[in-house]
Amino acid sequence: MQSFSEIDITSKRASKAAGFDWGIAEEVGKNMRNLEMFGLPGVKNLNLYLQKIKKNPTEKPKKIEKENKPQSKEFCPIYCGTTFLDDCKMLERLSRIKFINVSYPLLFLPFISRASEIVGKKISVQYEENNFLLNFDKTIFSKNIKNNEVVSLAKEVFIEFLENNNSFSIQEWKELYKLSEKTFVEETESSKKIGAGAGLTDND
Repeated sequence: MQSFSEIDITSKRASKAAGFDWGIAEEVGKNMRNLEMFGLPGVKNLNLYLQKIKKNPTEKPKKIEKENKPQSKEFCPIYCGTTFLDDCKMLERLSRIKFINVSYPLLFLPFISRASEIVGKKISVQYEENNFLLNFDKTIFSKNIKNNEVVSLAKEVFIEFLENNNSFSIQEWKELYKLSEKTFVEETESSKKIGAGAGLTDND
């Protein structure tokens, strides 16, 4: 079994050999490491994609809008990802974004996952009946995806920034907080002196 470090380095070098500059290739290496850590077939998708663009180059988005459609070819998931990551704070205002015809969309996910951490919001991604919930670049929750199944072209990719909401009610929080109060320790004269900083001793 290959280590995550090997996956990172080999993916980076392969991306550079396929025509990406070193900066983007390094990002791809990290992304493949993360996808494989989350149990998603990053290496398989990257290998197929890099083989494909030898003969059929894909398109780089000039600017990301609320709805994005390539002029003639399919969108490159890596360039879509780097553009999305660079502009994620501005794109958050759009709330919901749509891409049409994205090649190997799984390769887009790690960039969006990192954007989730930057903006401090969970992000939902949907394409071809696959659903993902990206949690601040800590986890990727997937639904309806089969690990051995590769989506070579997503006709539509929907990305939505989700508002931060508690999963519990105000009443539940109050009850839990009230229970936590039983651990509080009453202040004593000794604890007041310790909490006051230098107390009776001055080292200056």
